[in-house]
Amino acid sequence: MSLFARKPIADLLVEEGHPNALKRALGAGDLIMLAIGAVIGAGIFSSIGTAAAGEILPSGVVVRYGAGPALVVSFILLGAVCGLAALCYAELASMIPQAGSAYAYSYATLGEIVAWIIGWDLILEYAVGNVAVAVAWAGYFSSFLSAFGISFPEWATHGYRAVTLSSDPAVQSLLQTAPRVAGVPILVNIPAFAIVMAITWLLLRGVRESARANNIMVVVKLLVLGLFVVVGAMNIDTSNYVPFAPNGWRGIHQGAAIVFFAYIGFDAISTAAEETKNPQRNMPIGILGGLAICTVIYVIVGAVATGIVPYAELKAADPLSKALTMAGLETASWIVAFGAVVSLTAVLLVFQYGQPRIFYAMGRDGLLPRWASKVHHKSRVPHITTLVTGVAVALGALFADENEIYDLTNIGTLSAFAIVCIGVLVLRYTDPDRPRPFRVPFVWPVTVIGAGSCIYIMTGLPVRAWERFGIWLAIGIALYFVYGFRNSTLRRGVRPERIPPPQ
Repeated sequence: MSLFARKPIADLLVEEGHPNALKRALGAGDLIMLAIGAVIGAGIFSSIGTAAAGEILPSGVVVRYGAGPALVVSFILLGAVCGLAALCYAELASMIPQAGSAYAYSYATLGEIVAWIIGWDLILEYAVGNVAVAVAWAGYFSSFLSAFGISFPEWATHGYRAVTLSSDPAVQSLLQTAPRVAGVPILVNIPAFAIVMAITWLLLRGVRESARANNIMVVVKLLVLGLFVVVGAMNIDTSNYVPFAPNGWRGIHQGAAIVFFAYIGFDAISTAAEETKNPQRNMPIGILGGLAICTVIYVIVGAVATGIVPYAELKAADPLSKALTMAGLETASWIVAFGAVVSLTAVLLVFQYGQPRIFYAMGRDGLLPRWASKVHHKSRVPHITTLVTGVAVALGALFADENEIYDLTNIGTLSAFAIVCIGVLVLRYTDPDRPRPFRVPFVWPVTVIGAGSCIYIMTGLPVRAWERFGIWLAIGIALYFVYGFRNSTLRRGVRPERIPPPQ
């Protein structure tokens, strides 16, 4: 069979009755809260600083130019680009309510090899991206505890990679002052490791319990961001808005490329399709409604943050707290640090929720070992992949540098978005008569501009991101031919298991 053999949508839908089927427990409100939980997190609480100020290596080489106060334009640009992709996700999610998200959609529209590549890309978005979120969480958690006079040893809150890439002399000095074993400095991020393992434990308990915890955390993060906006707006110095775009369009473009991390996650909602009640109605509401709410919040927070302090001062692991501290608002800074801890916990929860379901769908198709598609008999969650993902992310968070990971996560996610846009257009011609509970309006301009916009944002990423992305794809394609090509259920002609639908 061709590498581009497509899996019939009917087979994808039949698998809702698979003996390993997931439990439908989520409504439209849960999906919107999951979207806010996933989207509002490390992007607005951490990467916003780098996007505004830019990034310069210790050697003095400029990796990217910052957007400055024009960061709000970067947010609006990204909101429009992601809105086009969200329309495409909404159409496919309502047609194919399956756990695999963009992986399943590309399998039905563009073929198996493309589906594998997308599944491999989504590891960058969810699992690798969560390493960066965990590191950001640890930074805010340390800031929060410092208000009580509690502090961890520096060597226990900075991963080795983060220290070696830092331009801060105080951080660099840890290479000499950290304890050593066999001459090797011990530099690990213990809080980042601990929070990932705690989230993994929660996810193993069940989807309903996880959604309930997420809803509580979303309420807290919205209240905290509301406090930041109100208090910050009363302390804005309009001189900080000049110059508005210090690096012109180049800064806005490159700022958008990194702050795109603030938007990844809305597509994670589509991984919940198989656990959603009435997905034909609720999936579009959750995806589009959540993205619209988050875009408005981002623009407001970005305007306030760059108005409180000069944009160059936002370059920090905890830029919002730092902005309030520099403005002399210590109490508000402490509250925002607390809110960031809660917010980033919600992001970790949703991303750690999404990745195992991608593995679950790929395992069910034979592209990964069958154990990846197993679900727990009681909680009805893919427990093996949840545990494997949790351990892998926790170990990565021990050593990683978050800024390095942002780029790799963004390029993988943008490529997936572009392929989803193309997939919608292809399916309109290859299967025009299939019912579409939600239809993308003006399908040609939306899909073409959506895919093109994603590719354009990708060009704003550093060369190093493209090089590492190329290596990542090469590894993924090699694994496909070693295992997935020979074990694919579609290639072997194995039909999905059928059981009678519930009465």
